[in-house]
Amino acid sequence: MQAKSSRFRRLSSWTGLFLLAPGLIVLLGAFLIPMIYILLQSLQDTEQQFSLHNYLLFVQDPYYAGILWRTIKLSLYTVLLTLVLGYPVALFMSKASGKMRGLVTFLIISPHLISVVIRNFGWVVILGDKGWVNSSLIKLGLIDKPLKLLYNELGVVIGLTDSFIVYMVLALATSLYAVDQSLYKAAGILGASKARSFFSITLPLSLPGIFAGTTLVFSLSMSAFVTPALMGGSSVKVMPVITYEKIMATLDWPLGSALAFLMLASTYALVTVFTKIVETKRYREVFS
Repeated sequence: MQAKSSRFRRLSSWTGLFLLAPGLIVLLGAFLIPMIYILLQSLQDTEQQFSLHNYLLFVQDPYYAGILWRTIKLSLYTVLLTLVLGYPVALFMSKASGKMRGLVTFLIISPHLISVVIRNFGWVVILGDKGWVNSSLIKLGLIDKPLKLLYNELGVVIGLTDSFIVYMVLALATSLYAVDQSLYKAAGILGASKARSFFSITLPLSLPGIFAGTTLVFSLSMSAFVTPALMGGSSVKVMPVITYEKIMATLDWPLGSALAFLMLASTYALVTVFTKIVETKRYREVFS
């Protein structure tokens, strides 16, 4: 009997490995091997000799450090804007009926069925000097000349917010769906106002959704290329754009690879620090 049980366990383990094999092969071939190749590229100079020059250049030249800081700053602005705009929508979805919840979900997701390039060109038309926003403000007499809404950091943040707000809303809504509605009844019986209920019940219990949405939006914003390139133009350089230029325009693969790994390391470090800060002290049990 024990022999049959042992044989069954071995068979189950081999079956599990067999089922995992296709995914592991794809992950190995499409992600791990290219990443190792890029890492080796970043540790070479232009003559393919081992060198740390590309990483030292980032420390020595404030130009690249400034680009990294701008990338982080725009990503944080995007996270903040998606959170402020997305939280009321997610809160409405959590309290809405099933049909209304499905309709709102469809309205949020449907724009993302269109290519990000087309959406960004739509924003260029809307936010341009003769676009709908500036034309309306001028007709209303609120401004005398068009506002600069494109090819600057504001334009990039607007485009990134439009691209990634769906991730924030869905993450928040999923977290808010799990909140026990009887808690609000209990709070009301005890005399708590709506504001007190929000800050004592809704906000703490939605922290997992805030964390998930923040992590997704920040990571995607850090690595976004199309939106900064189209809506930021040549005046707003971010890490993905400068990495692309170094590799594809100047063919400087070692420096481009080093910039890519520095961007990856910065994103991982910031997300890790954020995780440690959020999952401490009074809100530790929310994530347990």
